[in-house]
Amino acid sequence: MPLSYLTRIAQTPAPTFAEGRRADLIADLWTELGYATERDEVGNILTRLTPPGTEGRPALLLAAHLDTVFDAGTDVTVREEAGRLIGPGVGDNSASLAVVTALLRDLRGQTGALRRPLWIAANVGEEGLGDLRGAKYLLARHRPQLGAFIAVDGYLGVAVTRAVGVRRYRAVFVGPGGHSWGDQAPSALHALGRAISTLYALHLPASPRTTLNVGVASGGTSVNSIAGTAELLLDLRSLDARVLADLDTRAVAVLHAAARDAGVQLRLERVGDRPGGDLQSGPLLGAVRDAAREIRTDIRLASSSTDANAAVPHDLPAVAVGVYRGGNAHRTDEWVQASSLAPGLKFLRRLVDLYQRSPAA
Repeated sequence: MPLSYLTRIAQTPAPTFAEGRRADLIADLWTELGYATERDEVGNILTRLTPPGTEGRPALLLAAHLDTVFDAGTDVTVREEAGRLIGPGVGDNSASLAVVTALLRDLRGQTGALRRPLWIAANVGEEGLGDLRGAKYLLARHRPQLGAFIAVDGYLGVAVTRAVGVRRYRAVFVGPGGHSWGDQAPSALHALGRAISTLYALHLPASPRTTLNVGVASGGTSVNSIAGTAELLLDLRSLDARVLADLDTRAVAVLHAAARDAGVQLRLERVGDRPGGDLQSGPLLGAVRDAAREIRTDIRLASSSTDANAAVPHDLPAVAVGVYRGGNAHRTDEWVQASSLAPGLKFLRRLVDLYQRSPAA
């Protein structure tokens, strides 16, 4: 059962950019199951199942991300209450990693039924400022050998078929600083405040859905000091690439104007660029729906930002599917329904089987 892996995975910390311990664990688990694993330059763990007769055919790539949103030092202890496993990151994405590992366990000695190579990855950098770096690397490096990409992430019964485009910026306002009484220098916090106020005044279309969020803001050193630095992290999203590009242009102009009007300097860095658009999921949806039907689950199509976004520039059929039921993602009291893991595994195994019968390429 995936449950036998889940607690161990979830209790191994994996902050974005520091996934090494969990990557080591996954590599060890897969090696113990008899699979050869490789670790690439960015830290992804990959195993390739290529039975005789499938060499040279386009592979199906399944990938579950290693990282969580929680900082190093977070207590990641998992507890069980009333059939639920509760703890930071227990679902997103520890449960998916557990199900993928259980799939590998169940495939031992049965890979001869594969008609296409099956590659399985545990990738880095999906969350936050990770900017899909693990999935982007996998697809950029291996696209010619792939026929389809399935990101294993999210709740059972949901299939992400449209990628929400995302642009992210770190804006740092820099002034001379000084004493609040003895100096009359411009304040970096003044620029920050102007920027945030004007950003939230920007017009956003109701359709296609488009959002703007300043998720982090900080600055200054003390109550009696003029702030020498202040910074924010800005998240822009849209279902439409042109709308996102327009919002990007307007938001960047706001940041520059705020710095100029306050009399400080602006250091602007784009820290995220997730491509959006249609994931070309059509060749995969029949198998997704049929596999879900066998566990008496309906599939709801959704738009989201997942590792599947990385497939958009590569003209590769992709989808993101969930394999567990739970709630409170990105919270320390996230939970997973323990009884949902077995159906999630059955769904994923059946999806792989059905793909072999009708591959996308």
